[in-house]
Amino acid sequence: MSDVGTASELCNDHRDIRHRRLLFRCWHRGTQEIDLIFGAFAESVAGGLSPAQLDRFEALLDCDDTDLFDWVTGHRAPPPAHDHDVMHMLRSSHSGEMKG
Repeated sequence: MSDVGTASELCNDHRDIRHRRLLFRCWHRGTQEIDLIFGAFAESVAGGLSPAQLDRFEALLDCDDTDLFDWVTGHRAPPPAHDHDVMHMLRSSHSGEMKG
């Protein structure tokens, strides 16, 4: 096997492990509301996020559930550090779930 094949396989393995960890963290947050919002979002879009977007998404998971709920539902604006494309995707996804 070539070094290129090995490097590619390692990258794919790392991405798969990262994705599975992310799904677990999203579905096991601690509050049912956030589990449902983040778990459904992760299942539907996390596989298509870029590495930089995954970084931003993982950073959100380090935030308090109460803050996340308020930011995603629009009760409060997220701080500038968390007001980014992934937060906008979460908000859009959540508002679409509420309508549908």
